[in-house]
Amino acid sequence: ATQCQSCLPWGSWTQLRRSLPGSRGTRSVYLCAASEPGTTGSYCLRKILRASGISLPRGCVRYQGGSQEHSVQRSSSRHGLSQLRNVASSDAIKKHQKSLSAWFSHQPNEERQFGPSFSLDAVHVDPVIRESSLEEILKPSPDLTIQNQLQQPCRQVISLQNLFDVDACGRQVKNVVLYGTVGTGKSTLIKKMVVDWCHGRLPRFELVIPFSCEDLSHSHAPISLRRLITKKYQHLRDVVPMLGASNLKVLFILNGLERLNLDFRLAGTELCCDPNEPVTPSAIVVNLLRKYLLPEASIIVTTRPSAVRRIPGKYVGRYAEICGFPDTNLQKLYFQMRLSQPGCSGEGSAGSSSGEQENLVEMLSRNLERHNQIAAACFLPSYCWLVCTTLHFLYFTRTVPPSQTLTGIYTSFLRLNFSGEVLDSTDPTNISMMKYVAKMVGKLAYEGVMSRKTCFSEDDLRQCFEVEMKTESELNLLEVFRSDVFSFFLTPCVQPGKEHTFVFTIPAMQEYLAALYVVLGEKKTLAQRVGKELSEVIGKVSEDVAVVLSIISKVLPLRFLPVLFNLLKIFPRYFSRLSGKDRGAIAHTMAEELFKEEDYYNDDVLDQINSSILGVEGPMRHPDEAPDDEVFELFPIFMGGILSRRNRAILEQLGCSIKNLAAFEIAKAMKKTVIRNSRKGLPPSELMDYLFFLHEFQNERFTAEAIRSLQTVNLSSVKMTPLKCSVLASVMGTTCHEVEELNLTSCNLDTSSLKILFPVLLRCKALHLQLNSLGSDACKEIRNLLLHDKCVVSNLRLANNPVGEQGAQYLAEALAGNHSLTHLSLLHTALGDRGAEVIAQHLAENQHLQELNLGYNSLTDTAALHVVEVAKKHATLDKVHLYFNDISEDGKRALHSLRMDRDGVRALVFLTAGTDVSDYWSNILNVVQKNLPFWDRERVRQHLALILQDLESSRRQTANPWRKAKFLRVESEVKKMLGKLQHGTL
Repeated sequence: ATQCQSCLPWGSWTQLRRSLPGSRGTRSVYLCAASEPGTTGSYCLRKILRASGISLPRGCVRYQGGSQEHSVQRSSSRHGLSQLRNVASSDAIKKHQKSLSAWFSHQPNEERQFGPSFSLDAVHVDPVIRESSLEEILKPSPDLTIQNQLQQPCRQVISLQNLFDVDACGRQVKNVVLYGTVGTGKSTLIKKMVVDWCHGRLPRFELVIPFSCEDLSHSHAPISLRRLITKKYQHLRDVVPMLGASNLKVLFILNGLERLNLDFRLAGTELCCDPNEPVTPSAIVVNLLRKYLLPEASIIVTTRPSAVRRIPGKYVGRYAEICGFPDTNLQKLYFQMRLSQPGCSGEGSAGSSSGEQENLVEMLSRNLERHNQIAAACFLPSYCWLVCTTLHFLYFTRTVPPSQTLTGIYTSFLRLNFSGEVLDSTDPTNISMMKYVAKMVGKLAYEGVMSRKTCFSEDDLRQCFEVEMKTESELNLLEVFRSDVFSFFLTPCVQPGKEHTFVFTIPAMQEYLAALYVVLGEKKTLAQRVGKELSEVIGKVSEDVAVVLSIISKVLPLRFLPVLFNLLKIFPRYFSRLSGKDRGAIAHTMAEELFKEEDYYNDDVLDQINSSILGVEGPMRHPDEAPDDEVFELFPIFMGGILSRRNRAILEQLGCSIKNLAAFEIAKAMKKTVIRNSRKGLPPSELMDYLFFLHEFQNERFTAEAIRSLQTVNLSSVKMTPLKCSVLASVMGTTCHEVEELNLTSCNLDTSSLKILFPVLLRCKALHLQLNSLGSDACKEIRNLLLHDKCVVSNLRLANNPVGEQGAQYLAEALAGNHSLTHLSLLHTALGDRGAEVIAQHLAENQHLQELNLGYNSLTDTAALHVVEVAKKHATLDKVHLYFNDISEDGKRALHSLRMDRDGVRALVFLTAGTDVSDYWSNILNVVQKNLPFWDRERVRQHLALILQDLESSRRQTANPWRKAKFLRVESEVKKMLGKLQHGTL
């Protein structure tokens, strides 16, 4: 009957139920009739019935297929069923698109910092894709030379949408292999491709089914293709039956093929064309690529270069290589889109930070145009991401404590690129890629840090990577590393004269990998390595033997058995002591590198990172000029950061395990050394590095003990960005002790900085805020600080800030309600007469102020006299500084008469006091000398000339030779200062 059915048109079968002779039940017999009576259909029918033992008269066979009415009914029912199936399939695919879009649009936590509007669908720059060939891939690996490492100009560029176009011979491409080294953006490109299809921007395919080869590699149980699809995507259960039976244009995406061990030999993987037959996932992939299973389906495979050759060339229609961003214009576009996102700079700062965002992009673009080393680094899209994330951390961190650490950024960066990655899935050791990098590249990085070297020759690389290669397996792993990972960490140097050397792609990456190498304990001598392995073996054996001996000792009470117990445990215990000393050595290395005196007067590490990314504005260094010494101050900071709990957890996922006990012992061994060195009095930039180290360490107990030893915090001239303010507030917030002095002179503070530092400022007795451009808004914040019930500020210096009249109003209100302030300096704060009057009005309500400095504020006689008259009635105020103001001779005499009163205050106006030299002449000249770089030199020169005239006049009025000598001494000091001022040497 089946053979006869092939002779007939579809739809000409009718069902006939008859009781067949010799059977216990009934059978369904299908009769067929041809479209015309008397044709082959009748003959076939009679033949079937005769074979079944049924004899019918010739007239009983009636023609059924010629009825037009029945034909129309059946065709309409089939058409309706087809429509229903199409509608169901369309709905299922829409659900599938919605599910895929939600899944592939999901961003990791590291991406949330770029603002709530950031999404892969809206912000993406496609890397350059170059069409390649099997011959290019299979040619022998070149030596590690600069010429071979430099990327060739991208020719035969092809877009993602055209990967499945016909090839040069006009054949339709069905299988595409998309390969690239680590960091070129393979996974991100696939995500974008899927999202584009979900949003209708990839109309070539009606259905896209992505698979992760890492996911498939963990399953070895047989499963059919249809079951595998519905297991991963349950929305497609109504569509799966149509695969292979319709003209549905399907695209399979196999991401990360290097995770699968594929065998294309028939002896290794049998042929399978049935999507319902259960086979292993690797067999499904092999038969899909063979085009033996679903031959009409299109397939795109992503993989690393070392795994491309696992697929025979006859099964590949096109090879395409992801080349990253070889053009700086693509890099600029990436930075522009990332750093200009709305909300990128955080909440509540959009207006003030939009200009800063534009400035960042502009500075970064200029640095790229200089053909700097950063342009070579940003060849990889992954490093573009790292640059953007680091800049975001440096410029837009305003939370206390900061939401992340610099070490955390680098650890997360490695997780995004190496999470779950095995160097070679065919190798039995199954070593994680990151563990191999920490061992091999970390050694090179550490040796460079110790020798203060950033450029490495080919001999350096060969000696570091190949000197310990002894087995075939080790050489194979090295070959995979060279083809897949090497260019991720090391890149050719672009500096003139160093073209034949390699540098780390990002300078800080060298210090991070060196720190990881040390903390993981890879820096061991041969004796330590052998001892560790022997200890592990003896330890395992001793456990088994101990169980046996314990059983024997219960039966045979022999006295030597306990002795044998202890002997078995001696070696592991002895080695554990040695390992403890090794951790002490790690702590010693960290402390020694943290407090290197030769690095004391460099910029702090955050400024160094900023300069390495954005460059240094100004003329470029001449090629013949001697370079600066290399600085590796991030190395100990990264060591501390890697020991934090969060980073250890991430590194555990990467195959780099750091035990809790090891971290505890390192911190314990480091505590005494670090705290002792911090008490020596560090320069401001080095102190900032120390505070940043404590923040990166993320050990609150350790930080609290270290901070209690700091009674004076001097950060003068350190550019206090919001990040540094947040770090200072976070670290100081681990304790509640009072700080004797906090010096933030010339630190570029603003109102937002004061808000971040508010809890710290409350606990400072002496607070130096000079030279910070603090205006009236900042004074409002200072007013809130001084009126706080927990404020202990007794000495506040605001000299050389544009306080102004409005700022004076806020400070006057603070004076009226404050109970801790005893010394207030408003030297050169543009108060004017009205500002001084406001302060004088509220001064009577204060009961604790002892000294007030209103010098260099353009005060006239009236305002100065008013201030002194109010000060005269004050209970505690006994000194008012009024020098370098516009006070006339009459005003000077009036002030002197007030001073001569028994209840008067000491008003420091000039260097003279009647016919004698003022007791505070040296103080006044010291103040002038310290502040001269920030004052109007011409005005200072005029004031010094008036002071000199006053000194000479007073000297002529006195007959006392001792006083004349004092006048001459002071006159000589003023003349020296005037001479240096005129010659520009002061």
